[in-house]
Amino acid sequence: MSLLQIVVLAVIQGLTEFLPVSSSAHLILGSKALGWPDQGLVFDVATHLGTLFAVLVYFRHELIGMVGACLRPPRNSGDREHRAMALYLALASIPALLAGALAHDLVEASLRDVRVIAWSTIVFGILLWVSDAVGRSHLDVGRMNLRRAMVIGFAQALALIPGTSRSGITITAGRFLGFSPDAAARFSFLLAIPIVAAAGSYGALKVAMHEAPIDWTQFLLALLFAAIAGWVCIAAFLALLKKVGLVPFVVYRLLLGLVLLWFTR
Repeated sequence: MSLLQIVVLAVIQGLTEFLPVSSSAHLILGSKALGWPDQGLVFDVATHLGTLFAVLVYFRHELIGMVGACLRPPRNSGDREHRAMALYLALASIPALLAGALAHDLVEASLRDVRVIAWSTIVFGILLWVSDAVGRSHLDVGRMNLRRAMVIGFAQALALIPGTSRSGITITAGRFLGFSPDAAARFSFLLAIPIVAAAGSYGALKVAMHEAPIDWTQFLLALLFAAIAGWVCIAAFLALLKKVGLVPFVVYRLLLGLVLLWFTR
């Protein structure tokens, strides 16, 4: 891979991991537009680790609070809230992890088609718009409970369908439940941690088992640029939500889906 290809694809992965748009759609579009071959498993592992690092750094204070609350008896209401949030994140991750373990090979073999990705991008984009239009925005992250967390967790399992967007579908579920856009996005980003960690670990295991050659310079560059792009994306997205809401991302998804359909003519 050239330096340009590493930087562009790592930045795309870092940005689209957290924006409510499809990372698979962008990677396919970029490859087709620029004539680049598939980036390969080692690159995927590097970018997953990069985006994981980004979300861990951005939410480090919340995560430190959760870890501390789980390692000691709760001392106050803050500890109890942190412990509850850690439980919600762990349990809400189970549906997507099970779906990935059971259906990953089937999805890779049958659904990684440009037309499937295009229509998923459009359909779930419309669903995001509907959720934003009818959502009441009366709940913040502190109002999360087990039932709401599990609804979002089951919705996250749909992200196994290429073109859905993990961030997009979890924010959609959060908005339908009445969480504000900011609260839905924050829970979505925290919920990314177990999923991205699992995806990165699975990829790393496959690399190790197949003894795939690793160009460590390319690997570290991909990790670095994905981490930087991921951190900037989280910060910028949360700031933009307060100013423009989710509608611009819906419009973008619709246009992206139409462009992909054009490529399949």
